[in-house]
Amino acid sequence: MTENLDPALLVPIEKVARFIETGDESLLSAFANKGVVIIENFAPHLFEGEDAVKRWSQKILSWHKPPSDLVLKHKFGAPQDISIHDDLAFLSLPTHWTISENGNKVEEDGGWAFVLVQEDGEWRVRSYGWAVTFMEE
Repeated sequence: MTENLDPALLVPIEKVARFIETGDESLLSAFANKGVVIIENFAPHLFEGEDAVKRWSQKILSWHKPPSDLVLKHKFGAPQDISIHDDLAFLSLPTHWTISENGNKVEEDGGWAFVLVQEDGEWRVRSYGWAVTFMEE
């Protein structure tokens, strides 16, 4: 199923993961201009409304403030359950995170369910939900 996957679908998803890793705010261009809803495993868990991306990104940016030695690294599995209809797309993406901080390391597996929308000729993230499926500390 993934052999016919348009690689452009993964571009905004990669931007979101890289933002989580680095806090590089230029990567927030991955999100749609309106209607964004984010479900996360950290409080307040549901980010929705006109300022959803701002509130979500502020939480991520707080992780990267000095003197943090937080290191996050992701690795994607093969996309699953891909469905594209006109200017909307859905896919689920297995993801492995390695999280290191203060000499401690956590391995986290989970899945992202994404809804992408076409805006200005490119795919952008309209919404996603994250679910941890395995964690090892």
